[in-house]
Parts: sequence; C-alpha cells; structure tokens
Amino acid sequence: MQVSTTMSSPLTTIADIGKHEGQTVTLRGWLYNLRESGKLLFPIFRDGSGVIQGVLPKNAVSPEIFEAVKGLTQESSVIVEGKVRADKRAPGGYELDVSDVQVVQRVSENDPYPISLKEHGVDFLMEHRHLWVRTPRQAAILRVRAEIIKAARDFFDERGFTLTDPPILTPAACEGTTTLFPVD
Repeated sequence: MQVSTTMSSPLTTIADIGKHEGQTVTLRGWLYNLRESGKLLFPIFRDGSGVIQGVLPKNAVSPEIFEAVKGLTQESSVIVEGKVRADKRAPGGYELDVSDVQVVQRVSENDPYPISLKEHGVDFLMEHRHLWVRTPRQAAILRVRAEIIKAARDFFDERGFTLTDPPILTPAACEGTTTLFPVD
C-alpha cells in the first residue's frame, strides 16, 4: 500500500539526525517496533545507522497515513518524512514528528519476518545469517571492524603502499582425488 509518492525534504540518516534539529527531513528504513497509546502512535524506525522514535498523533496526519502506519508490521520498508526535535527521553535523544509515510514494502502477517526485539539463540542466527547483522551486537562489531580496516588502509596509503589482492590458495580435495590407486 503506497500512501505518498513525493517527499520534498532532504534525505538523511538517523546517525546524522542531530544536525537537522527543527528541520523537516526524510528517512529511509524499516519499522523496528510500533507502540500505540490511544490516538497516538509511536513507531520506531531504523536505517542501519541507528534508531529513532516517531510520534504520530491521529489529528496531525490524514486518516490514510495514520491507518497505514498503524497497520505496519515489523521490518516493513518505509520512507518517512517528519520534523526533528530533541527529546531526552527518546532513544538517541531525538524524536521525529511524522508528517508523511510511504510504505515501500509491508511484511505479510502470514509470513512474518523472523526477527524480534528478543535475543535469538546462536543456532537460529547461524541458520539465518542475514538476520545476525541486524542484531545490535553484530552491527557494532561490523562497524568497529570497518573502522579498523579503514585505519589500516589509510596508514598504508599515506606511506605509498599499493593494495594487492593475491589469489587465495587453499587445499581442496577434488572429486576423485581421495581415491587410492597403486603406483608402479
């Protein structure tokens, strides 16, 4: 279901949201969680760089937008427009007063995405590797690893080294090579 197709405000990431306090911005991401309190919706969005809580009063948006957000399922893809404001109680210190939502892809309730706020076991995550990087711990590990690799690369670049990617040599048993045969 597509609610809106035009977002006129600048696209930003949640990590950079503090630079846009008081401004209307556009975010692209996924619904992380949704809480409802009467005529207020509190969707929490994530985009890979962080999470932000949205605030959606029923009387501040069209009924179509309110119902579209209310009907979203976890991990649905969305494009959200809203005004950024500081709030010490909010995760990350900022909230988004949502004014428009475009639902890119809604996750079916019949086939829900197997990720939740609870921690999954290692066995489950090993079988569903694409979900593991969405856990806060793994995402943090990947960010640290990326920074270390960048620092090493910058170190060698500044000293005139050239990156070389040699072929990887690994021992492998090809089909038929494990069969014993006599040598004369």
